Amino acid sequence: MEFNIEKFDNYTLIQVLEEKLDTHIAPALKSELVLISGKGEKNVIMDLSKCKYCDSSGLSAILVANRLSKNSNGVFVLTGLNDAVERLITISQLDTVLNITPSVKEAKKFIETEQAKS
Repeated sequence: MEFNIEKFDNYTLIQVLEEKLDTHIAPALKSELVLISGKGEKNVIMDLSKCKYCDSSGLSAILVANRLSKNSNGVFVLTGLNDAVERLITISQLDTVLNITPSVKEAKKFIETEQAKS
C-alpha cells in the first residue's frame, strides 16, 4: 500500500507511506484525491512524514489536492515535511500557496480554525 486514507468527521487524512512521492505513486494518489473530492469531502490533510523525496509529479499531486479542496470551499493542509521535501516546496515557491503545519495535530487545529471563520 502506497498511502493510507482515513475519513474523520471534518477532514480526510492521507498518509503517504512510501519514501518517494514520485511518478510511481503520484498518479494513483491523484485518482484517490479526485474520488475523495467526488464524495464531497473537502478538508484534506496530507501527511508526508514518511516521505523523504518528492519530484515534480509528487508536487503535481499535492497541487491537485490543494485545488480540489479550494474548489469545494475546503481546506488542504500539508504536514510532516522533511528537509528535502520542504526545500523543494520552498524553491518552487509553493510555501506561499499551501497551508503547511509541522504535525497532523496542528493541521487539525488549522482546519477547525479555518472552518470557524466561514
